[in-house]
Amino acid sequence: MNKLNHIAFIMDGNGRWGRKKNKSRNFGHLRGLETVKTTVKDLIKLKIPIATFYVFSSENWKRPKNEIVFLFKLIKKYFVEEIKRVISQGVKVNILGEINKLPKDVKIILKDAEKLTKKNKKIIVNLAINYGSRNEIINAIKKLKKISIRNIEKNLYTKNLPNPDILIRTGGYKRLSNFMLWQLSYSELFFIEKLWPDFHTKDLKKILKEYKKIKRNFGAV
Repeated sequence: MNKLNHIAFIMDGNGRWGRKKNKSRNFGHLRGLETVKTTVKDLIKLKIPIATFYVFSSENWKRPKNEIVFLFKLIKKYFVEEIKRVISQGVKVNILGEINKLPKDVKIILKDAEKLTKKNKKIIVNLAINYGSRNEIINAIKKLKKISIRNIEKNLYTKNLPNPDILIRTGGYKRLSNFMLWQLSYSELFFIEKLWPDFHTKDLKKILKEYKKIKRNFGAV
């Protein structure tokens, strides 16, 4: 049976889901947050120790300003209103990305969330915010005196974490979108048609069932 330590999620389809419901893209993002909360609960029950969610990419700055503002307000509101529940769940929050380039108030709230949850041990939830994998790799290489796989890995955002065993991308597209390009080199990739707000516990369990059947060779026979 394949060991499962880390699942990564590309949560695609929030905006399209909102439009399908004859509402705004922001309505879709709001509903997508509920899916994140449900998924984290499921992962805790399933005893999955690490999850990474692609929240906001370094390319998402190209989106309409009102959508960006809404996303950051949503992040702030969540951590103001839900931080006690997050702590009680045993969730350790970890931020991946160029956090210093975020608005000051967002940066403060995210750093506070990391501090307040740093002793929690049930699950590590990585939130990739203002994250771009190419920049992550370039920044890691810039810090090196000697280039090697090990030295690069020691300077990635995920330096203290195992690489994802599984990537799940919702929304129907089959691409990585500059997400964890280094870390996903041997991950099992699952692309599903459902938009992120429609992703449910049964979908997660189905993927885990399929994952257990896969023979993972990591280049061997």
